[in-house]
Amino acid sequence: MIISVASGKGGTGKTTISTNLALSLARTGQQVQYIDCDVEEPNGHIFLKPVIDSTEDVTVGVPEVDLEKCTGCGKCGQLCQYSAILSVKDSVLVFEQLCHSCGGCMAICPANAIVEKQRKIGIAEFGSSNGIAFGQGKLDIGAIQSPAVIRYVKRKIKNNSIVVLDAPPGTSCPVIEAVKGSDFVLLVTEPTPFGLNDLELAIGVVRELKLPFAVAINRSDIGDDAVVRYCQQENIEVLIQIPNDRKIAESYSRGVMIVEAMPDYKQKFLKLYEDIKKLGKGK
Repeated sequence: MIISVASGKGGTGKTTISTNLALSLARTGQQVQYIDCDVEEPNGHIFLKPVIDSTEDVTVGVPEVDLEKCTGCGKCGQLCQYSAILSVKDSVLVFEQLCHSCGGCMAICPANAIVEKQRKIGIAEFGSSNGIAFGQGKLDIGAIQSPAVIRYVKRKIKNNSIVVLDAPPGTSCPVIEAVKGSDFVLLVTEPTPFGLNDLELAIGVVRELKLPFAVAINRSDIGDDAVVRYCQQENIEVLIQIPNDRKIAESYSRGVMIVEAMPDYKQKFLKLYEDIKKLGKGK
C-alpha cells in the first residue's frame, strides 16, 4: 500500500506524521519504506537519521545543437513554450535551466541537427533506518525540474512494503507527481483560516485525481473548529488530531520522534494506519 502524506501548505506537520507513522509500523515488524518526495527541502532524514548506502545522480535530457547541420530555420524556438532554445542569426542559444525535456525541438528539427545530452538536476539517496527502507530526492540549487527527481525516487518503491510517501507542500505539479499512483492520501492541516483555505485546494486536487483521502489535524487546539465543521459538511473523515503539546514541540526541535518521546502515540499511529486501510478499500 502506498500512503501519500500531503498538505496544501508547508509547516502543517506533514513530515512529523509521515515519519512517526513509518516508524510505528516498522516496530510491529512490517516491511516499511519511507520516501521523501519533498525534493526541494527534504527533512525526513532529520528524524529518521538513516544510514545512506547509495547516492545516484538524477539527470534529464536537454538539447545540444550541431551548428554544422543547423539551417537556422527557427522552428525549435517557435515550438518551445519555455524559451529554452532560440535561433539567433548564425547560432542557436540553449538555456538548459529553462528546458522541460519534452523533446519537441528534436522532433521538429527538419535537419536533425538537435540531439539529446544529459544534465544533472539532483541526486537520489537510499539507505535504511530502524528497519525502514529510506529514500529521498534532492533537487540541485537552480534546477527547476522537481517532478523529474520525484519520478526517479518513486521508481525505487518496493512492491512488498507499506510505503509512506512524504509529498511536497502545496497543490502544484510536484505534488501531483508525488501523489499520483497512491492508494491513499492523508491531507495534513491545521485549524486556522490559512490551513482551511489550503486544505480546500488540496482536496480539490485529490478529488480531481480520484484518490481516496482523509484529513489529519495537527496542533488541533490552537485555532477554531472551522476545519472540523468543513470536513463534517463535506463528509470527509478526520482520522487523527494531534494537540499543540509542548513536549511534542520540544522533541521536534531536537529531531526526536513523537513515538520515542511519548510511546503512547505508537498506538494512535497504528490506529491511523488501520483506518487508512479501511477507507482505502472502501473507496
